[in-house]
Amino acid sequence: MLIESFRNSKVAKLYVMDYGLFQVHSNGRIIGITGSLIETDDGKWVLVDTGFAPKYLVDREKSSHEDKLDEFGTILELGPENMPAGQLARIGLTPDDIDLQILTHTHIDHIGGIENFTHVPMVVNRAERALDKPLYWHGRHPFDWPEDQDYIEVEGDVELFPGLTLLETPGHTPGQMSLLVDLPETGVVIVTSDTISRPEELEEGFAGYWREELAEKHAHRLMALAQERDAFVIFGHCPKQWPTLKKIPEYYG
Repeated sequence: MLIESFRNSKVAKLYVMDYGLFQVHSNGRIIGITGSLIETDDGKWVLVDTGFAPKYLVDREKSSHEDKLDEFGTILELGPENMPAGQLARIGLTPDDIDLQILTHTHIDHIGGIENFTHVPMVVNRAERALDKPLYWHGRHPFDWPEDQDYIEVEGDVELFPGLTLLETPGHTPGQMSLLVDLPETGVVIVTSDTISRPEELEEGFAGYWREELAEKHAHRLMALAQERDAFVIFGHCPKQWPTLKKIPEYYG
């Protein structure tokens, strides 16, 4: 399913978005909150996920308590520069420059800024969009699906345009998606999103995921594909990898 407006586009660059830093209470793990930005060779821009909600800038402690996020961990870094607009500004863009958004899944650290991008179509997996409300966090559902949003619902593995394929990898959530990005110099990059938060999960298992066996199946499918395509893998929340990644304004080309 090629998106018509991108039919003559090819992926040129992949930027890693830095949406803040978080520490998990139970194990002390410090994880990056990540999104992606894709630039095409004809000047189009695709935003993947939008981080935490803007209310966290106003009162981080109150918002964490309200969402029960403070029961899980602590936000260590989150400022205006870690919001989509702040990240885009690092390369001279604004939200109005975005042509398409992709939502990998509907958890709290991926969906927070969707209200600021309703002017462009959203690509979302059909199983995720079928939820009455976005999942958000631990039984809290403060977000509705934006009514003024143009949705492009996909299922299965789908090539959106040359160089960008969405992979259906449910398990973490019903409609979790990962990305396969074919870059002109770097080669193939697989962005796992939360299909695989960190590589150790492949041995430890996927406790706490929506469907653990399904999560394991698709995680191993991704790694087999990575081996087959000799791909560089960007994991969802890997403490060891996060400091080593190129982050916007740097990019993978």
